[in-house]
Amino acid sequence: MKLVVTSPLKPMLAKRVDALPKGDGWLFEPKWDGFRTIVFRDGRDRLLQSRDLKPLDRYFPELEAAIDDSLPDKVVVDGELVIASDAGLDFSALQTRIHPAASRVLMLSKEIPASLVLWDMLCIGDEDLRQLPFEQRRARLEQALAGARPPVFVTPATRDRAVAQDWFERFEGAGFDGVMAKQLTGTYQPGKRAMLKVKHQRTADCVVAGFRWHKSGKGTLVGSLLLGLYDQDEVLHHVGVAASFKQARREQLVQELAPYREGAEQTHPWLGEPSATGEGSDQRRPGAPSRWSGKKDLSFVPLRPELVAEVSYDHMQGRRFRHTAHFKRWRSDKPPQVCTYEQLEVVPPHELAAVFEQRPS
Repeated sequence: MKLVVTSPLKPMLAKRVDALPKGDGWLFEPKWDGFRTIVFRDGRDRLLQSRDLKPLDRYFPELEAAIDDSLPDKVVVDGELVIASDAGLDFSALQTRIHPAASRVLMLSKEIPASLVLWDMLCIGDEDLRQLPFEQRRARLEQALAGARPPVFVTPATRDRAVAQDWFERFEGAGFDGVMAKQLTGTYQPGKRAMLKVKHQRTADCVVAGFRWHKSGKGTLVGSLLLGLYDQDEVLHHVGVAASFKQARREQLVQELAPYREGAEQTHPWLGEPSATGEGSDQRRPGAPSRWSGKKDLSFVPLRPELVAEVSYDHMQGRRFRHTAHFKRWRSDKPPQVCTYEQLEVVPPHELAAVFEQRPS
C-alpha cells in the first residue's frame, strides 16, 4: 500500500468520565460495542487493523466488496466492527468470528455477517487529515461516504447535549456501550486518550461462590472473586468476576474467605457434571477453557455460596457482566437467595435500524 497514513497505527483512545461534558464545542456519538478497527484501502488492497495492531481481514471476508463499493479508492478511516441481531449488538457473536478454520470463517460470514460503522477519516487520496480539526475530518467523512451502503455506515452524531443524553438512556438496550464526546477542534492523536466516553454504572448484589489466586501469589493473594446470580429456578449462574484489588486487600481477602472454603467442594453448584444441576448445560459456570483464554489457568477455589457482595458494573452481555465488575462492599445483612437476575435494571432493546438510519446533524 502507498498511503500517506500507514499501518501499524495506534487508534486514538478515550478516557472515562461520569457525565456528558457541558458547554459548546463537542460532538456526541453512540459508543458502539464491537471491535475497534482502522480500515486502510489502496485500490484493491485492503487492511482491517485491530486496536492491538493485528490484521482482521481474513475473519471478515464479507466486507471486502462493501469496502470497495462504499469507500474512496485511497483512504484510511477509523471505526468499529459490529454484529447486529434482533436483540441488539451482539459482542459474543463477534468474538466467534475470530476462528482459525477458513471454512468456519466463511460459514460465519454468511450466517452472522458484520457491519462496519465509521466515524473518522485520517487520510484521503494523498492528503493527511490527522492535523485537521475533527469538525473538518467529520465533514470530509460524510462527504466521501454520502453514497455508502449497508453494511458500511457513518455513525450518527449530534452537537445537541439533550439528544446525546437521550441516546445514553435509550440505546443501551440495543447493546450500545454509552456515549462518546469528541472536541470539534481536536486533532487525531494516535494512542492518546483524547476523547471522552460516558458509560453506565450500576450496582448489584451477587453471591461470591469462589475465587482465583493472583498469578504472582498463589496461596497468598486473591486475584478475583467469582460472582453468581440465581435464576427463577434457583439455579446459581456464574455472571463474571470482581477484580482490581490493591495488594494489601488481596492479602486480607485470603483470611476473610478462608472459613467459606471448608466443605465447599462437597456440594458446590459449579462442580461436578452439568446434569447434576438440573439445568443441564444451560447453567453458566466458570473454568471452561476457550480459544480466548488459551492456556490461561481458569481453575478456581470454590466457596460455600453464602457470602454476598455489592459490586458495580456497566452493563450486561446476555446473562453475564460485559466487563469486570468492581467490588464495593460486603453485604452481611443480605442472604444469598436475594441475589437474583430480577434485581437487575433491564433496558428494553431500542430498534437498531433507527440508529443506522439517522443522518448526521
